[in-house]
Formats: sequence, C-alpha cells, structure tokens
Amino acid sequence: MSQKQLKEAFISNLNGTSLLEISAGLSLPPLCLLCRGLLLILHYLHHGKPVSSRKYSLLLDFLVLVSPLLFSCTVLSPIIFFIPVILAAFCAGIFLKIYSHRKREARAPFGQIVKEFQEACLDPKCIPAITVFRVYVNVLTSISILAVDFPQYPRRYAKAETYGTGAMDLGVGAFIFGNALVCPEVRHKPHMAQPRFSSLARQVFSVWPLISLGVGRLLSVKSIEYHEHTSEYGVHWNFFFTLALVRLAASLLLAIIPKHKAWLVALAVAVLYQLLLSTTSLKTFILHGSDGRGSRLGFLDANREGLLSLFGYLAIYLASVQVGLWLLQRRSWVRSWLEALRGLAVAVLGLWVMLQLCQACTEPVSRRLANLPFCTWVLAQCLLLLGFFVLTDLALVFTKLLVRGCSVPCCWELVQPPDSRKKHGMEAVPVGRQDKLSQPCLISAINKNQLLFFLLANVMTGAVNILIDTIHSKAAFTLCILHLYMFFNCLIMYILHARNIVLKFW
Repeated sequence: MSQKQLKEAFISNLNGTSLLEISAGLSLPPLCLLCRGLLLILHYLHHGKPVSSRKYSLLLDFLVLVSPLLFSCTVLSPIIFFIPVILAAFCAGIFLKIYSHRKREARAPFGQIVKEFQEACLDPKCIPAITVFRVYVNVLTSISILAVDFPQYPRRYAKAETYGTGAMDLGVGAFIFGNALVCPEVRHKPHMAQPRFSSLARQVFSVWPLISLGVGRLLSVKSIEYHEHTSEYGVHWNFFFTLALVRLAASLLLAIIPKHKAWLVALAVAVLYQLLLSTTSLKTFILHGSDGRGSRLGFLDANREGLLSLFGYLAIYLASVQVGLWLLQRRSWVRSWLEALRGLAVAVLGLWVMLQLCQACTEPVSRRLANLPFCTWVLAQCLLLLGFFVLTDLALVFTKLLVRGCSVPCCWELVQPPDSRKKHGMEAVPVGRQDKLSQPCLISAINKNQLLFFLLANVMTGAVNILIDTIHSKAAFTLCILHLYMFFNCLIMYILHARNIVLKFW
C-alpha cells in the first residue's frame, strides 16, 4: 500500500466511543479555564498585581489551557475518566489556599460572601461563556485534525465511518453550533429597524471566504494527492462548503419566519429528514450510492454525504440560533444566571432522554447521515459544554469576591448595580481593577482571528503530514510535534492580538 492508502485506511472504518467518555472529555476545557483563573487570582493575592508580562501570560495560558488537552487525547487517554477528578482536586486546592489567606486577614464571613455573590451585578454586555465555547471548539478541532494522524490518538476518538459517536464527530456539529450563536440574526437588536432581507444580503457577502477556502482546499488536496476520507463528505465536498451553504439557507429561512420560532423550523427539518431516511431509499443512496455498490458517478452521487447532510446541519444551526437568542436575553444579576444554568440543565436532560428515544425508535447516531439522533446528540453535548463554561465563570466571580480588586481575562466583570449608578449619575463600570483590557489573554487572541486560526491549523496539518511519517511516530516525538504545532499557531494569534490586528476580508 502507498503512504496515501495507509493514511486513508488509518482513519477509516471506525466506530467511535461511548457517550460517557465524550462527556467526561468535555469537562476538561472548563476545568482548565477554572484552573487558569484561580492561578491568576492567587498570583494577584500574593503580588498585588496581575500578570503583566506577555511572555509569561502566553506560557501560562498555553500550559494550562491547551497542553492538558493535548495530553488527554493522546498518551493520557487511557485514564480520561481520572483526569477531570485530578484537575478538580487541583482547583479545589487552589481555592482553599485563596480562602484560607482571606480568612487570615479576617475579612467578611463566608455566609456574607455567599449572599453578596447571589446579589452581585454582572456586566450584561458580554457573555464570556459564548466566546470561550467558540474558541475551545476551534482549539479542540485544531488539535484533533493533526493528532488523528498519529497512532497515540485513540481510533475511537476519530470520526465514525457510518454509525457511532467519535469526539471528532461532535467537533463538526459543535462548529455549526458555535457559528449560529453569534450569527447576525442573533446579534441584531429587536429595537433596531432593518430591512427584512438585510441579514441574508450580509450573509451572502460574508460567506465568500468560506467558499474560497473550500475551493482552495479542494484544489490543493487533489493536486498533491493528499489523503482524504471520501465517505466523510464526498469526492469534491468539504466542511467549508457545508458551513457556507448552511449559513445561507438559515439566513433565507430566518428572513421569512420569525426568529423566535427557529426551534420549530429546526425540529420540522430534522424530523422530516429523518422520516425520509427511514421510509425511503435515501439512506441506502447515501451509504451505498446509486448502484448500491458505492458508486461515485455524477456530482450528486460523488458528493452525496456532503450534500444531503446539509439538512441535519441546518437543523442544528437553526436550533442553535434559538439558543443564542435565549442566552443574549438581558441578565444583569448572578441569580438570573443561576436560573439560566438550571434551564440549561433541564434542556440537557430533556435532550438526553430524547436521544435515547430517537435511537430506540429510529437508528443510532450517524454524522455521515446527519440524522435526528446526531442532531439531538450534538445539541445535548454543546449545551452541556456551554453550561460548564457558565458554571466556571460564576465560580470565578465568587472567588473574585474573596480577593477584592483582582480580575481574570475572559471572565465576567462585577459592575455597580443599576440603582446605584442612577443615584450617582454613573455609567456601568467594573468593580475592581480597570486595566482588564491591558491584560494579555490567549482566548481573546484566538477569538479575534478565529477563521485565520483554523486556516493555519489546516495548512500546518497538511505540511506536517507531507513532511513526516505520522503513522509510525513514537509517543515522545508525537507530543513534541503536537505541542510545537499548537504553540506556533497560538503564538501567531498572540502577536496579532498584541498589535491589535484583525485579518478579516469581508
């Protein structure tokens, strides 16, 4: 077999992993974020100022936010269920150290801090959990697209061939979910009058970079005979095309129907598509081609997985728009976010029950078909991760109440309550240090150039695969390559962020 055939076989005919293992893995990013925030608060407690050195800040962020994820999906994957416990214990140790230091200084009683926390007012203009969710989906995707070509990356985490739940299967749906959370239809304020089809016109203009990247990927893959998994999207199709067309289709539908009914349209699309899969020969066509033997004749037949899975991804996108609209409702108080957290928990529980019913009545989860169970699973996992990030932010807000004046980048800022601002004629200002914007932060850096980050990851993945025999790499060499690859990508984002450069062409 040629090197190309070996690599294609290496990522083919896989069956995924358990839902529980993926859920355990999803707890790692929030725990890493919590650990980073607690370490920054502890540093402020001992030194009286935040980490101001960009060099040390980048090193801390990379070692705490990114490096644990690299280890957990490679050499530490056999103990994946123990890693969250270890990280949680470490975070608990840091918190106890912070609390004991506060207690020695004889500050307010713990019960008073809890009451103050429940009545605290947060900056309603930003929801850090959304930003962190989108950045981490990008980071995890970037890690996986290269790591999957190394033997240390468990085959059960790679994309399943037909049925199954691999970590990379979730990544595709989570990317769609994250894009919908911040789409123009969600960010548009209700009081701002706009023409009915203005969002559609903007989306038509804004998707051209995705179309261009899709064409560029297609031409480069075919020209250098790069290994590809044909049953993933088809012969000519790729995820850039999927994301572009889903955004266009969703904008068209949301220009016709009210935004607050997006979930109804999502449900209708997913259910009708599943009925077609279950009652017609559509499923057989997707899995086996027009002749039943895996033919790839004609454009539709050659790209059947990519084209027909658009219905499932469209349903995910529309449901995610509804989630985004709900999240962006004005919530200024901690107690209102605690209620929202309970709402997320109920939604996750409901979706898990629905997933079990869907699988029992129809078929297992299939990313290749983008069936109803797949859509339900993606939404459940994404809401779970989003809930974890909201909980992490609230935990850091509570800890900041113990150490007055400290701040954590990409975390909620406490502000003066609206009544006190009106009384004193003040604007909404953060309580504590006012130099938050000057604090360097890897999450903010990646967030500013997300598409560039993903593009660089794809280019470097191709370069590594061309230059290195990844399949036969040893563990130490694999970890070195993956760390260099992620650090280089993060460093470029960090430099661009430090110079306030946003590379956007639309």
